[in-house]
Amino acid sequence: MSEIALDTNILLYRHNRPYDNAQRAVAYKLLSETPVISSQVISEYLNVMQRRFKVEKKKLIRACAIWLQDCHVHPVTASTIERTDALINRYDFQLFDGIIVASALEVGCGILYSEDMQDGLIVEKTLRIVNPFK
Repeated sequence: MSEIALDTNILLYRHNRPYDNAQRAVAYKLLSETPVISSQVISEYLNVMQRRFKVEKKKLIRACAIWLQDCHVHPVTASTIERTDALINRYDFQLFDGIIVASALEVGCGILYSEDMQDGLIVEKTLRIVNPFK
């Protein structure tokens, strides 16, 4: 299993607009490392791509299915939600961020790449949140 997990914003940066080439290059590099992707991240990604970028749903599903073949998809389970509750109580994560962090911890990732969460935060003494765009 991969040692890295990705937040939704990393997946969004793999697209041409409105992101710059440097952001896109970082996103492609991280996706090439066979990362862990929480099913929560996939849901957020699909929602943003359809709502904000107006990508047609059939095209979006086909494209997503192709590039997800190179990722480890981790489902959100009852234990993920229980762990999320503990993480929210301890670290005050937003709900969906807590689910993403809990998923990364369940799989045993050492790094969660995210632009939106606190860069450098160590969660449960094992998972470090890293902003790859700093």
